[in-house]
Amino acid sequence: MRDFELPGRSLAVSRNAMAATSQPLATLTAIDILRNGGNAIDAAVAACAVQCVVEAGSTGIGGDCFALLSLGGSDKVLAYNGSGRAPAAATIEHLRSLGVSSLERTSPHSITIPGAVDAWTRLVADHGRMKMADILAPAIKLARDGYALPPRTAHDLAAEIATVSNDPTASRIFLVDGEAPAAGTVQYQRELADTLEAIGREGRDAFYRGPIAEEMVGFLNGLGGLHTLDDFANASGEYVTPVRTTFRGYDIHECPPNGQGIIALMILNILSHFPGSGDPLSPERLHIEVEATRLAYAARNRFVADPAKVDVPVDYLLSDALAKELAGMINPEKAIADLPDFDEVPHRDTIYLCVVDEDRNVVSFISSVFFPYGSGRMTPKSGVLFQNRGMSFSLDPAKANSIAPGKRPMHTIIPGMVTKAGKAVMPFGVMGGQYQAMGHAHFLSKVFDYGLDLQAAIDLPRLFPLPGTANVEMEHRLRATIGKEFEKRGFGVQEPQSAIGGAQAIWIDWETGVLKGGSDPRKDGMALGI
Repeated sequence: MRDFELPGRSLAVSRNAMAATSQPLATLTAIDILRNGGNAIDAAVAACAVQCVVEAGSTGIGGDCFALLSLGGSDKVLAYNGSGRAPAAATIEHLRSLGVSSLERTSPHSITIPGAVDAWTRLVADHGRMKMADILAPAIKLARDGYALPPRTAHDLAAEIATVSNDPTASRIFLVDGEAPAAGTVQYQRELADTLEAIGREGRDAFYRGPIAEEMVGFLNGLGGLHTLDDFANASGEYVTPVRTTFRGYDIHECPPNGQGIIALMILNILSHFPGSGDPLSPERLHIEVEATRLAYAARNRFVADPAKVDVPVDYLLSDALAKELAGMINPEKAIADLPDFDEVPHRDTIYLCVVDEDRNVVSFISSVFFPYGSGRMTPKSGVLFQNRGMSFSLDPAKANSIAPGKRPMHTIIPGMVTKAGKAVMPFGVMGGQYQAMGHAHFLSKVFDYGLDLQAAIDLPRLFPLPGTANVEMEHRLRATIGKEFEKRGFGVQEPQSAIGGAQAIWIDWETGVLKGGSDPRKDGMALGI
């Protein structure tokens, strides 16, 4: 039960339908779509499109997305991989011949073909009820008529002035006289409005073929990129089989590699050997969670890549034997000194949302441009801000995640779904770049081990071990209570650049018909039901 004398927010509750996003306008858009006859798929895409406008630093049509779907509340979960691929000419040899020694953030070689629009149109065509033009109408109106910049978005933009200033179109759209705008400043993205309108009218081909694609390819080629019209025309996501584990009697579903959802399941498998009890924020418990994360992330960067291009040992990574072996490496009193070496994968930004409709269609949906404001590169006529997801690739041919033609990079963004006894019971997600796998496990442990409600679990202070090190980022509430104890155990404790992650979740109570939703106070959004 929430302590109503403390700052915070209550669970959202309703009986009919619910949406939870990191932006109020996106949540309201999802609810309006549901009220106007759309289903959860329609509402999720509409909400994401709105966030592409009002939270452009986190997501956009120049980025990627993943989704988990339960139709009618079934435990037969569908997964969709909407991540984009490297250009067909992007071989290590070709890049090296061009003098490329690393994949830098603003380089055109960090820009993979965007997969989001293809995913939106495919999911709506297969499972939606409404026309794409009607789904995108709220986002188009906001982009054309203007929107007020939300506080967290303004905070994130202020930290990215250097990147945004590097591109004349991005600077014109997002900055005011070269400076970061204050929260409440009205912004417009009229070029993006026209592009969204074309997608609503003509479908995916409006983006991947024709004048918009020609502008994107010409723009990227002008920067030295290897992208072609064929790369865009051939862009295609796919339905994939989710990966799954069982934790405390619940089945946890994640998208398979090239996403890192399998790492969340690995952490849960390790934690299954350490039953939760007592204080969920005790140094003893958080020590176990940190070490489970460090071990699982070591495996992540050795193995997680595009399974269409390399062998990813899914069965091995999810095996009980490996979980037991890794759990046995944890010393409950001291940090593990030696972990496998792996390349750094940056910790960046994303949006996550979930929707449950009156027919109990359930959508867990995540979308991203990777770093805040992605590559910082924006087309002047179509208003497409490109992701920099290709930075996750390696130029070392011995690495599983080495760049190759048509290959998808390892992705940090992961939607989650919980089922039990034949029913979907909770779509959930935790934003925050590579934190997400730990965030999934941390959140689920707090709900299933400690009995916290969704909002209470989301509100708890967070920590995250920086991969490959014994350094742990801690939000200030934890630094004040357990920071010194962690240092005694051999960890380095440091302040994060900003609040860690952001989460949304909706619980489905099948006995009462009630929906309960939570939304992270670290973001601007909310959960809302009807």
